[in-house]
This record gives sequence, structure tokens and C-alpha cells, in this order.
Amino acid sequence: MFKALVLEQEEKKTIAEVRQLQVSDLPDEDVLIAVDYSSLNYKDGLAVTGTGKIIRDFPMVPGIDLTGKVLESRSDEFKPGDAVVMTGWSVGERFWGGYSQQAKMKSNWLVPLPDGLTGQQAMAIGTAGLTSMLCIMALEEGGITPDSGEILVTGAAGGVGSVAVALLSRLGYKVAAVTGRESSHDYLRKLGATTLVTREEMSEKCRPLEAQRWAGGIDTVGDSTLARLLSEVDYGGVVAACGLAGGVGLPTTVMPFILRNVRLQGVDSVMCPKPRRIEAWKRLSELLPESFYAEASQVVSLEQVPEMAQKIIAGQVQGRTIVDPNL
Repeated sequence: MFKALVLEQEEKKTIAEVRQLQVSDLPDEDVLIAVDYSSLNYKDGLAVTGTGKIIRDFPMVPGIDLTGKVLESRSDEFKPGDAVVMTGWSVGERFWGGYSQQAKMKSNWLVPLPDGLTGQQAMAIGTAGLTSMLCIMALEEGGITPDSGEILVTGAAGGVGSVAVALLSRLGYKVAAVTGRESSHDYLRKLGATTLVTREEMSEKCRPLEAQRWAGGIDTVGDSTLARLLSEVDYGGVVAACGLAGGVGLPTTVMPFILRNVRLQGVDSVMCPKPRRIEAWKRLSELLPESFYAEASQVVSLEQVPEMAQKIIAGQVQGRTIVDPNL
């Protein structure tokens, strides 16, 4: 027997409960994993609280990330004892996820845990960090270098934003961070931000083109914040958009794209091809400084997840939250 956080739906309300399960309760996938750690992402918060229509089939074990060691495998790719990482692929949404002491996963969802990373460090990175790295790769592929100018990161105190600030700074970029919390200023400066911008300033209604301020941007918010960012990006700049915490709308025009040659690059980590995942994880393991893991993460138990899920939806969680199912 092992414990897991299980979601049920009663009268259209999502109920989260830690239960005892056995291996026969798990889906019939080809790799059985002893889970060391998972993590709490914004999407997990939506799922656990029932705020968003993330989960349609119940019961469900949420948790879109996990790391652990293979116990059993029917795949030639992995053998017992191998350390693995899983993010995305609709796990924790359509398929049972990482908020469990044991999990069964498809082998093609898994990548080897990179050399030099512990399981806890991998979940301090998690989906949020993988998404951040993919955003930075999009900026690089668009020709944005540290010499191009300042990069704006919206939602900078959140999971994706925190890792993005740390990575950009490590790569030599000058980073401007958007946050709505003055209490996050010292935290963001420690991660490497040199300029702090208020959330209110970035959410103000803007003209299609404003004064050019940023060489590029990483946006986790969407809606009016993304519209303002696009209006302020330099000629030939690139914006990597990966989130919608502020809404799914985009109140802008084509003018930034056709008059300033701005590129808006969508970034998805859920269905990202495996070779690109492996490349991104390798770079994450090499780039993130040791100090990041202490500054940007906290560890909670399965029993604490429902409370933390409420907090992440309310914008009260700073950095990354690691879930240890074995606490």
C-alpha cells in the first residue's frame, strides 16, 4: 500500500483527499516509478481547487510533474533503478499524475534525470523551469542575445518567472521583472533582476505602439499585460508567451508585428518533443546556480497540497513549491 492525493467530484465540487492505494489501482502503463518528488504548478492549483476545467474524468491523481526511480519496466528504454523525470503529456489532467508515492507512466513520457541534478532540484525546476528554458531558447533562436538589450519577464515572482529571471541573469542578459508584490523585490534581485516594474504599470491600457523599451520578453500573464509588452518591444524583438494567468484575451493590433518586425512565439511544454526536452533539461542542469534552489523553493507534504493550491491560485506563492509524497 502507498498513499496518494485523489480528486473526486461531488455535486460539481472537487474534493481532494489523501488515500491509501495499491499498485493494482494504478493505470496499466509500462513503467512503475517510486516517486521521490513532485511539484505544485499553477495548473495543479486549478486542478486541485476545481477552479479551472483541468480534469474531466474522476477519480484523478493530480500532479503534472514527478521525479523518481524505476521499480519495474516493460520498456527497453528504462530499467529498475533508473532515475527519471516526467513533465507534461497531460499527466495530472487526463492521466494519473505525481501526487503519489508510486506512479505508472508511459516510457515515452519519461526522460533520464540529468547528471548533476538531484530529484529535489529537478522538481524545484519542474514544468515551470522547463517552460522557462524553452522560452529562452525561443528568444535565442529569434536572434536575441545579451547585447540586444533588456528582457522583460512578467509574473516574475511565480514559478516560470522565477526560473526565467535566474536563467537569463546567468546567461548574461539584463533582466526587468514585473511583480505586483513589493515583498518580492529582494527575492527577484537575488535571482538576478536589475529592474523592477509594477504589475499595475504593465496592465494599463496602451496604444498599439508605445516607446520601445525591451529587446524581448517572456510573458506568463497574457491579456493586457502581453499587449503592453508587445507595444514596447524594440524593432526586431521577440516575445515568448507561455501563460494566461491574467486572461486569454490579447487586446492588440497587427502594428507591432508589421511595423516593428516583432515576433510573438508561443511556447508549450506539455507536448514538447522528447529531443528538445532532453536538450532543455541538460541546459537547466548546467545553468542554474546552486543558490537558486535555496532561494526559490519550499517543500510540502501531500496533506498540505490543497491549502497550497488555494494559495497559488490567489497569487500568494513565491517561487517553486516541491511536493514530497513521502513526508
